[in-house]
Amino acid sequence: MISRRLLRIKVLKSLYAHLKSEADSIMGSEKSLVASIDKTYDLYFQMMSLIVELANYAEKRQEIAMQKKLPTFEDLHPNRKFVENAVIKLIANSDSVNDYLASRKLSWKNNPELIKTLFTQLEQTDYYQQYMAKQERSFSDDMALVTNFYTLELEESEALEEALDEQSILWNDDLGFALIMVTRTLSNMRPSHKEVKVLPKFKNWEDLDYARELFSKAAIHFDEYLEQIETFTRNWDVERIAFMDNIIMVTAMAELINCPSIPVKVTLDEYIEIAKYYSTPGSSTFINGILDKVVIALTESGQIKKSGRGLIG
Repeated sequence: MISRRLLRIKVLKSLYAHLKSEADSIMGSEKSLVASIDKTYDLYFQMMSLIVELANYAEKRQEIAMQKKLPTFEDLHPNRKFVENAVIKLIANSDSVNDYLASRKLSWKNNPELIKTLFTQLEQTDYYQQYMAKQERSFSDDMALVTNFYTLELEESEALEEALDEQSILWNDDLGFALIMVTRTLSNMRPSHKEVKVLPKFKNWEDLDYARELFSKAAIHFDEYLEQIETFTRNWDVERIAFMDNIIMVTAMAELINCPSIPVKVTLDEYIEIAKYYSTPGSSTFINGILDKVVIALTESGQIKKSGRGLIG
C-alpha cells in the first residue's frame, strides 16, 4: 500500500510543479497529483509481473534450443526449475494481478531488450546458479530466488530505470517504493494459495483525501504560510534558501494546521527526513530549526489544534 511518506513526497512534487508552471487551476494540479498516485500503484503491478516475463523469456529460449537441427542433450533436457518456479507461476496465474494489468494496459511487450538484459544478469548471480544446481527444490527455495531478484537486482539497474522513464515520467523515484510493496506481497504468499493477495492502494481511503487536502491547503495558502515562515529566516540570506526548502516548510505548516489527527512530532520527523533526499545537503538541519520555531508560534497563536488520544499537548 502507498505510505503516507510517499503521499507527502507526491504532494511536494505536485506543489513544486504547480508553482513553477504558474498554473491557474489548483483543481487541475490536484488531478495531476491523483494521477501520479495512481501511477505508483500501477508500477507495483508492473514490477510484480516482471519476474513472469523473465520466466517466459527463459522458456522461449529453451523451446528454440530444442528446435535446433543438432540439439545437445542439454537442449533436449533443459533445467526447468526457474520456468516452473511455483511463486512465479502463482503470480502468472493470478486473476488479481492479470486483471489489473489488463485494465490499465500495462505490459513489458515493448521492452524485450530489458527482459533479455535482466535475465542474463540474473543467470550470472551465485544465488541463481545455486538454485538451479539443487537436485530438489521447495516453495521456500522458489520464494528465496524471487525475493533475491527483487531485492538485489533492480533498484540500481540503469536499464530498468531507462525503461521506466520511457513508460511514464510519473515513475521518477517510485521504484524503491514499488519494490517494497512487491516484497511485502511475496512475504504473504503460501504454498496453499491459489491467488496473489495484492496490497490495497491505501491503508485507508482517507489517505487519498489527506493528500488532496494537504495539496490544496498548501497551494491556496502558500504565500500566507511562506510569509509567516520568513519571519524566522530574516537572519538568513533569502537567495540561498532553496525553493524546495520553502515548499517543504510550507507543506509541513499546512499539515500542522490542517491535519488535527497527525501528531506534531510525526509531521516534523517526516518532512525533515524527506528534506535529506529532496533538497540540499544542509536543508534538513535548516528546516528542523525553522519548523521548531514555527511550531512554537503556531501553538501560541492557537493555530495548531490536535485531537485524539495522545495528540493533545
